[in-house]
Amino acid sequence: MSINRQILVRQLPVPALKSLPRPVYARIEFMPEPTTTIPHSHPWVQLSYAIRGVLVVQTANNRFVAPPQRAIWIPAGVEHAVLSQGHTEMRSLYLESKVCTWADNQCRVLVVTPLTRELIRRFGELPVEYAQDSADGRLAQVLLDQLEQAPKVELSLPWPEEARLQPLCQHLHEEPDNNTALKYWASHMGCSEKTLSRLFVRETGLNFRAWRQRLRLLTALTHLEQGLSVTEVALACGYNSTSAFIAAFSQLYGCTPGVFIRQV
Repeated sequence: MSINRQILVRQLPVPALKSLPRPVYARIEFMPEPTTTIPHSHPWVQLSYAIRGVLVVQTANNRFVAPPQRAIWIPAGVEHAVLSQGHTEMRSLYLESKVCTWADNQCRVLVVTPLTRELIRRFGELPVEYAQDSADGRLAQVLLDQLEQAPKVELSLPWPEEARLQPLCQHLHEEPDNNTALKYWASHMGCSEKTLSRLFVRETGLNFRAWRQRLRLLTALTHLEQGLSVTEVALACGYNSTSAFIAAFSQLYGCTPGVFIRQV
């Protein structure tokens, strides 16, 4: 059986917060098993970050993926669901919009530098109602300064809103090693291959082959972080050879899977 089909996901409740106790607020969660939340939104910004594990944030038309050296910025009011793999240690930051007026209204994946990582870790240890005019408050401001400067990276997968494409994309998401050709899917959906191809480009901005490769390479991050070998990950993600997987991975991420593993 493929390793992609052995996951049972537990649904987490959404935190019942009516307001934030401070303009910058931290939550720490430990998820020993794969989890997800129902789609929801907040009146504040959320930074989803995992010190250990891989996070996925699903919005209406995109999936954002963050291994431990990355975080996902979710603007206020954006409906989203957060998915985590097993053995995940999550450090969420909730930010009032007034403290990050420099940010645009787009979800994005940010680089988490070693300094930012330690700032997030230390901030999570502060009292919930820390004194804002103290060293703790200054720590929060330094953290905000680092987030403002954090580089953006392309770790997202465009997700179609078109009803006919969603079951297909979900199927491929659950089985990234599925190598069935576009021609089969078109026949299964009762349309021509050309029609389905155009639909993919219209909905995602990518053709079917490019979309599936992006899906596979994002899925690979989770498997690598879980400790699978490069060969195992290549096979789980539908690659016929390890060398082809390494080449595709390096082209998208700018490093080999082996280097990525050492960075986690």
